[in-house]
Amino acid sequence: MDSVVYYNSLYDIYGSLLTDKQKKYFEDYYCNNLSFSEMAEDYGVSRNAIFNQVHSVILKLEEYEEKLMLLKKKNIILSVLSKIDNDSLKKELEEII
Repeated sequence: MDSVVYYNSLYDIYGSLLTDKQKKYFEDYYCNNLSFSEMAEDYGVSRNAIFNQVHSVILKLEEYEEKLMLLKKKNIILSVLSKIDNDSLKKELEEII
């Protein structure tokens, strides 16, 4: 899985566990496609400080997934759902996810 897609998937699941500052750094880099230099200029800090913050967020998201495995479980459920023939049951289960 492409790393950007992977980290965005983790963020979708675990983003609410991050601080507002961590969310902003993640979103600026992965969603708004800002470079570390652009972010550093916007926040008035060094490029290295931004890199460290984004890296820290990634490590935290990976730690959450390692412990809780919600993305892995979601992908397994989606795989099983794709094999269900009953459309109404399938739709009902997809809404839960």
